[in-house]
Amino acid sequence: MDRQTNLTGASPRAETTTFRWWTVLYVGGQMWRSFTIGMLGEVARRVPPGAASEGRLMTRILFLGYDPKTVDFSDPALPPGMTAEKIHAGIAVALDQFAERGWEADLCLIRPDETAGPAVEHQLASANYDCVVIGAGVRLPPRSLARFEAVINAVHQAAPGAAIAFNTRPEDSADAAARGLAVRRRGV
Repeated sequence: MDRQTNLTGASPRAETTTFRWWTVLYVGGQMWRSFTIGMLGEVARRVPPGAASEGRLMTRILFLGYDPKTVDFSDPALPPGMTAEKIHAGIAVALDQFAERGWEADLCLIRPDETAGPAVEHQLASANYDCVVIGAGVRLPPRSLARFEAVINAVHQAAPGAAIAFNTRPEDSADAAARGLAVRRRGV
C-alpha cells in the first residue's frame, strides 16, 4: 500500500482490493489499477470514469519514467530543484490529464540500470499502446544514453505501431502524447 499511496499521492486510507497479480485502488472516488512486474518495475493504470463499465475501446498511453527514488537529483542535466516529491506530483497531474482527454494511461516506473529494457518490453507485451511517452529523466542525462537507447529499442521492438513522444516534465506528458498521436494518425 505504501508504494501505491506514494504513486498516487493518496492518503493511507485509500480503499484497495487485491487480486492475484493486480490491485484496484480507489482514491478520491477514482479507480486505479496497480500492477507489480516482479523485480523489473511497477506499473499503475488510471481508469477514466465510465471506461470500465462502457466496454469501449480507448486510446491507450504508456507513461514511462524512472522510479523517482532511483534518480540522482545532483545530476546537472536535470532541471534545478527537481525532487522525488515534485516528480510524484507531476505524475499525478499527468495521469489526471490523460484521463481528462478520455485516454487510459498506464504508468511504468523503471530503474536506471540493466533491467530498464526488459521491464519496458514486459510492459509493452501486456497491452497494445497507441503512444509511449518517455519521461525527460530517461533521456536527458548524457551518462544515461545507453539506457535511453535500450528503452527506445525496446519500444520499437515490442510496440512498432505505437507513437513515441517525449515530455519535458511530467506535467506536459498529455501534450506530448497528443503530438505523438497526431503524427501517428497522419501516418508520418
